[in-house]
Amino acid sequence: MTKIKPERRRPIARVREQPSSYTAFRVTYLESSALVRALLDHDAGVASALDGPGRHVTSAVTFAEAQRALVRARVAGRINVKAEAALSDHLERRSARLEILAVTDGVLTRAGRPFPVEPVRTLDAIHLATLELLGEPPQLVRVVTRDERVAANARALGYAVV
Repeated sequence: MTKIKPERRRPIARVREQPSSYTAFRVTYLESSALVRALLDHDAGVASALDGPGRHVTSAVTFAEAQRALVRARVAGRINVKAEAALSDHLERRSARLEILAVTDGVLTRAGRPFPVEPVRTLDAIHLATLELLGEPPQLVRVVTRDERVAANARALGYAVV
């Protein structure tokens, strides 16, 4: 008679759970100050925040603000003409990878009303208004910014800030 060997049981693989603070962000919003910091100061945190899944969006004013920052940096002697041209090219390539949201009448109307943490400058208000009019629940949106006023208001409105 042949003995049947008992089956060797493999341990059950445990699925690692995400920490309770983990959120699958549906949208990452890039604010101008973060883009400018990435361009001029090589802020790697901005690039890594934009590498994840989901929609990556910004306001149409972001690229005008970033281009103006490059001009100011050149005039101030921080970068030369060649660097400005290279950074402008990089800016154009970055714009092709982002969903650019128009500054609509609705955005301008909302930008004119108070925000939780005042004072807020006009262009910052346009970014915050654009965020609010995305139509996504704040807990599914993260904001990439290096501006303290924008960050404080985004947090007060329920958004995660990177």
